[in-house]
Amino acid sequence: QVQFVESGGGLVQPGGSLRLSCAASGFSFSRTPMGWYRQTPGNERELVALILRSGGIIIVPDSAKGRFTISRDNSKNTVSLQMNDLTFDDTAMYYCNAVIYPDLRPQYDTWGQGTQVTVSS
Repeated sequence: QVQFVESGGGLVQPGGSLRLSCAASGFSFSRTPMGWYRQTPGNERELVALILRSGGIIIVPDSAKGRFTISRDNSKNTVSLQMNDLTFDDTAMYYCNAVIYPDLRPQYDTWGQGTQVTVSS
């Protein structure tokens, strides 16, 4: 079955960096666009970054452009999110999922446990 396991979150000061990782299984990873979503309490998940089969990258929120980048390793079925210059507004639970492109909706109803990113001074 489809499974996502996220890791790498933590507590970081403003301006700091984190690298999140996601191990995916149960589908044809190398053929699938992958993305990172984030969610804060009371809000819907929003897509933060998308990487296509070709390696093309789309960073969705303007606030993350120039600070976040996404990468994938098809040999390991992993996708990573490098986040630099973190701000308070980046505090959220982060999840990965396959992405329906160009719709940008998550492909699977299954979600991992997520990894919490907290930016605090």
